[in-house]
Amino acid sequence: MRPVSLEPDIAPHATGSVLVRYGSTQVICAATVEAGVPTWMKQQGVKGGWLTAEYSMLPYSTHERKARDISKGRLDGRTVEIQRLIGRSLRAVIDLDRLGQNTLWVDCDVLQADGGTRTASITGAYVAARMAVQRLIDAGSLRENPLNDSVAAVSAGLLGDVPMLDLAYTEDKNAQVDFNIVMTGQGRFVEVQGTGEESTFSQAQLDELLGLAQKGLREISAIQAAFLAKRLLAK
Repeated sequence: MRPVSLEPDIAPHATGSVLVRYGSTQVICAATVEAGVPTWMKQQGVKGGWLTAEYSMLPYSTHERKARDISKGRLDGRTVEIQRLIGRSLRAVIDLDRLGQNTLWVDCDVLQADGGTRTASITGAYVAARMAVQRLIDAGSLRENPLNDSVAAVSAGLLGDVPMLDLAYTEDKNAQVDFNIVMTGQGRFVEVQGTGEESTFSQAQLDELLGLAQKGLREISAIQAAFLAKRLLAK
């Protein structure tokens, strides 16, 4: 696995934020809490709060300039897919009733892309959300932590039939099989996305990739826990 690191308070106006790095991939993850919930929740009488995510790649995050979605007048399919994945991953570990009548926005902006931007976003988004929640608890706005577990993500794949973890862009581009795995700190899967890139894979290879991902995710979960323990203890 590439070196994974977290830098706190990268966006000081957010309720909680980090810069997460997976090797050369860098993503700003910022969590902002707003009072109130979406209109559809009020109309349907759904209790509790809400968590939603947005994702974008900044124009200069790739080798060739990437046009902003707003210039095309719509979000591209990849952007929609990734921000839904980030939102699902975090909602899997939060008790929305305990969030109260609040909306937790999680924004993930890719500064530099070298593969694994969606997995890095999920890992950083959880940490930013946990920092934001703690800030509300310290301010007396929340009575208890609504997050009941941590969540992280990593990629895995087959390159020349060799199982690899946390693929960089050139590895991902040439991989025969590509997986994105999301798992909680307690070791439960949230989502497993896997596909053969004009190739196939066996049951044994699937089991090997999942085992490799689980090993990596335990390491990432430990990095998250150590980072948060240091940050929260400092306060």
